[in-house]
Amino acid sequence: MQTFSSKIRVSYSDTDQMGFVHHSNYLKYYETGRWNLFRQLGMPYKRIEQEGFLLPVVDVQIQYLKPAFYDEVLTIETSLIQFKGVKLAVGFKLFNEDHELINTATIILAFISKHSRKPCKPPTALVKLYKEHLQTDLQIV
Repeated sequence: MQTFSSKIRVSYSDTDQMGFVHHSNYLKYYETGRWNLFRQLGMPYKRIEQEGFLLPVVDVQIQYLKPAFYDEVLTIETSLIQFKGVKLAVGFKLFNEDHELINTATIILAFISKHSRKPCKPPTALVKLYKEHLQTDLQIV
């Protein structure tokens, strides 16, 4: 499975009174990783929207293993796990500056029509692009 890597620096406003990154900010980091994944595959999210598709989040599973702190540079590893019908599963691993795994997540998105807001199959060009980059590792069900 091909993994795409992004870096993000923790801002002061992302931390809570304990000095930890607040749990809600991990979703923001994973969204950045997801945007970068689409861009690195050659189909930025902006283009997906221009072609009439949206990808709302329909499920999130997160495991908090260790805290992250202000001013740390975190590495987000993002990979496509599965296409299933109208859904796309994306996996994430977040590492701190010491290369310790601090957080993992799986986020499920659904393809919907930008105009009708109803579920729809993913664009053929996008599926083809994913298959080319990921060869046979990606399950398209």
